[in-house]
Amino acid sequence: MNDKTNPLIEVRGLRKYFGAGSHPVRAVDGVSFTIREGETLGIVGESGSGKSTIGRMLIRLLDPNDGEIRFQGRDIAPLSQRQMRPLRSRMQIIFQDPYASLNPRMRIRHILGEALDTHGLAQGKARRQARIAELLDLVGLRPEYADRYPHEFSGGQRQRIGVARALAVEPDFVVADEPLSALDVSIQAQVVNLLCELKERFGLTMLFISHDLDVVEFLCDRVIVLYLGKIMEIAPTETLYRQPRHPYTQALLAASPVPDPARRGEHRPLLSGDIPSPADPPSGCVFRTRCPRARPECAETEPALAEIAPGHWKACLRDDPAPTVLQGIAS
Repeated sequence: MNDKTNPLIEVRGLRKYFGAGSHPVRAVDGVSFTIREGETLGIVGESGSGKSTIGRMLIRLLDPNDGEIRFQGRDIAPLSQRQMRPLRSRMQIIFQDPYASLNPRMRIRHILGEALDTHGLAQGKARRQARIAELLDLVGLRPEYADRYPHEFSGGQRQRIGVARALAVEPDFVVADEPLSALDVSIQAQVVNLLCELKERFGLTMLFISHDLDVVEFLCDRVIVLYLGKIMEIAPTETLYRQPRHPYTQALLAASPVPDPARRGEHRPLLSGDIPSPADPPSGCVFRTRCPRARPECAETEPALAEIAPGHWKACLRDDPAPTVLQGIAS
């Protein structure tokens, strides 16, 4: 990881509810964490856990209901879209579906050029063309591809174009929202390697959202485990994968194919049942209805996210005597 340890993003008590009335959908329900400069922070969890909602709130594609999103110390959560405009070039997103995110009626030259024009970069035709060629080369595509349309590319190539578009404005922070899930397995490794190269080359700060635990282990410095809009565990990647402490983390790892024979069977049993509705979450610990270690008090008390070892946080009523309870943000 980059030597820098200053937080680029600090999140406190972030919430996003959809719908009105007495049972809104609690997509994200009071999460707190930091993302350090130069770090790649992963978020994992089942579908419906709120991963993408967090990513979109961090760059203000979605407005939060409550909480703070501090970008280099400034709370951007209450800013209007007009007030956000000067910050747009500093935060970008790589979308899940590389085809749906590219305008099929525009040549790649115009797709990349549009990002440059919007933020007043590479002014002048010659500089604009040179920058587009540079961006394509950066992601391993030929400059002459600029005159093609999105449908003329493979899925992996389209995702490379999506990466080039995100990097066109030289952002400080990138949200990668399940950027591999729409790609063939044979192509995923190429995109992962590209992201690794770009991360090292530019010192990018990244939020990497994925359900692929193997990719997260390879790419990320720290990992958040999310369940039903709440954080279950946060830890450095190696710690989380070698010493998972929350029953949900253990179940996710047990369900993931393990290429290393030495690690097979080292985690707890697989999950049973489905994730509850975020419109009607369980009382107390939201994971208790599927937890093999749940006790009666789990239905009464919501566990606080607490530090159980330096840099390792868990929200569970079991184990770990006298942990340091989270008072601000996990970092």
